[in-house]
Amino acid sequence: MCLAVPGRVLEIAERDGTRMAVVDFGGVVKDVCLEYLPDLEVGEYAIVHVGFALQRLDEESARRTLALFEELGLLQEEFGDPWEAAAASAASAASPGQEEER
Repeated sequence: MCLAVPGRVLEIAERDGTRMAVVDFGGVVKDVCLEYLPDLEVGEYAIVHVGFALQRLDEESARRTLALFEELGLLQEEFGDPWEAAAASAASAASPGQEEER
């Protein structure tokens, strides 16, 4: 399922001529394109769908929505388990040809 999820803007930068942000979705941090909301600022919330910020959202509504999504398990469904992602990232960073000791 693809959800539009509220997130809080942590950083904004220009990348290859495109306004991009680092956005926190209740603990999961992703890169997001801000071209549809060029005046969005650090600390504000937006609804994000498939990597694009689509609509500004007030903090209370964003927090309520994130809490509800988390309660229903939709954040994990949308973003995966952050611990699994961290473990996979750590495993891929290991040197090629090295095997784990068992």
